[in-house]
Amino acid sequence: MMNAIHRAERPGRADPRQDDEQRPWWNRLSVMTLVFSIGAIATILFLNMPGTADYVGADNDDAMRLVEVRDLLAGQGWFDMMQYRLGLDGGTLMHWSRLIDAPIAGLILFFGLFFDRLTAEAVALAVWPIAFIPPLIFCLGLGARRLGGAGAMNIAMAFGVIFLVTSNRFLPGSIDHHNVQLALAAGLAAVLLDRRYGAVNYAVGGLLTALAIAIGAETTPLIAVVCLVVAGLWVARGPAFRKAASAFGLSLALSISVLFFATVPMARYAVVTCDNLSFGFYGLSALGGALMFVSAHFASGWTFLRRLAVLATSGILIGITAVVIAPQCLGNPLAELDPLLVTLWLSKVTEAQSFLATVHSGAAAAGGFYAVGFFAIAVSLSRIFLDDRREGHVVVLALLLVSWGVALVQVRGAIFANLLAILPLSLLVSELRQKANAAPENIVAGFIFFAATLASVPAVWVFGGALPVEGISGIANRFRTPILATPNPADASCNGEAALAGLSALPPAVVAAPSNLGASILRFSGHRVLTAPYHRNQAGMLTELHIGLATPREAEAFLRGAHVSILAFCSNDPQTEEIAALKPDGLYAQLTVGQLPSYLQPLPNVEGSGLKLYRVRP
Repeated sequence: MMNAIHRAERPGRADPRQDDEQRPWWNRLSVMTLVFSIGAIATILFLNMPGTADYVGADNDDAMRLVEVRDLLAGQGWFDMMQYRLGLDGGTLMHWSRLIDAPIAGLILFFGLFFDRLTAEAVALAVWPIAFIPPLIFCLGLGARRLGGAGAMNIAMAFGVIFLVTSNRFLPGSIDHHNVQLALAAGLAAVLLDRRYGAVNYAVGGLLTALAIAIGAETTPLIAVVCLVVAGLWVARGPAFRKAASAFGLSLALSISVLFFATVPMARYAVVTCDNLSFGFYGLSALGGALMFVSAHFASGWTFLRRLAVLATSGILIGITAVVIAPQCLGNPLAELDPLLVTLWLSKVTEAQSFLATVHSGAAAAGGFYAVGFFAIAVSLSRIFLDDRREGHVVVLALLLVSWGVALVQVRGAIFANLLAILPLSLLVSELRQKANAAPENIVAGFIFFAATLASVPAVWVFGGALPVEGISGIANRFRTPILATPNPADASCNGEAALAGLSALPPAVVAAPSNLGASILRFSGHRVLTAPYHRNQAGMLTELHIGLATPREAEAFLRGAHVSILAFCSNDPQTEEIAALKPDGLYAQLTVGQLPSYLQPLPNVEGSGLKLYRVRP
């Protein structure tokens, strides 16, 4: 991917490395990618490997991804995305992609040639997230160089290292798909900033767009804007952009077709789901790509207004198609969640918090999520107003606005806004640095450069907000974990291999436990669990909530109806605490104060574990 995008930056048949070879080594993209990547990887390993208790990431999704990979290695079908040990009888159809499962499984098989199974898993899970650090840094550097030259390139890479070190997406064991999505977002930004409109460059962009759609629906708004930017550039530039638009459209249509038929089983070809690659996303993407290809091929020589009319017609066709084949996907895919799940689960998910909820619950960290993106938007707007590299900043502004807008609704979008903000802010810092160096006696220029640099780093905003609230000790605590990490809400005394040892030793059965423990139970045991924090398992999640909320007598009916044999109770689990407070006469509240119904038989506890196990008597 990196070489293809890089080659496309050079027109004609010139050697793609010639320009780099004429630069000083510190301004060569390939050399500095290596330097900064080594620095980022070494820093991440130094800060996180010593004292690490587990080789799997702290997020529930990391554990669940490993469960999926293990099932694949154990012989579960490529097209079979059922998680048979999650939820009520029959299991839960997961919405994740084999495009992530397969390469991780391949790494485990490879390292299994040299190590035992657990060691092979640990090495593979450490290598996987780290492998995306060089592509991300490369794309940041290339995008910044295309926007503002070599000086901006180096600063963008330095900001990229800080971004990597202060987040939890690239830590060893972080095998969820978000690190891949971030690398794809950086690659797409670099593609769109190619002002030479290379056909190969935009063909790679079409492939990256298709991969982003196939891997996860979270980036759908960003991908939609990417496609709009390509279409807008075609309308604005006409014949000069014909090959680029044709290459992007054709590549998108072909790539999404290959990915659809390679990952979706034949029985589900006509099924429309709104949270993963299905007929809805495939049909709209393939149609959009095909229309872009045909329009660019036949209408690039037309006048601006006629090209605009063609684009409007294509947009109407895509809109009608969306209403016909996927009307349910035009709104919030989580809008159909049961109100009880919204209250007791979704509203507590950190990544799903809105701007107002984030400010209310953790004002110290809010600046780290929103300030840098807002700063970058303001800088891009000023560049556009001053006609300073306008086209590049219009592109960056479009990507920033959608990412920052998503973050206002759900904070998960902030990480993309912080990543993309690196591009315009690196140019700003580069220019301010040149001015400060040109007049070292000018204290004001030096101060502005220093202040702008600090304002471009999300972690600085976190520390600035935390210092008056948490003091020096709070700042020290934040250095022990990634600054913008998403905490796992599961209680440590109930989660993990040691805490679950007693449960893991029992014969496989159906377990009722807090949703935050579900993925770990699946990982460390052969049990089936009613619940884990995944929206497709509504029935299992609701059953577990009703068990905790119901009176002990009513809860028995829920337990037996779901064929539960073991109740795993963690009084310190945040959701369990809320349930107990909400219904003082409910089962969880009664278990908290030691009131045990006759149909539950206590099982031996593991020393040091906060998890209490009860067998449901026959």
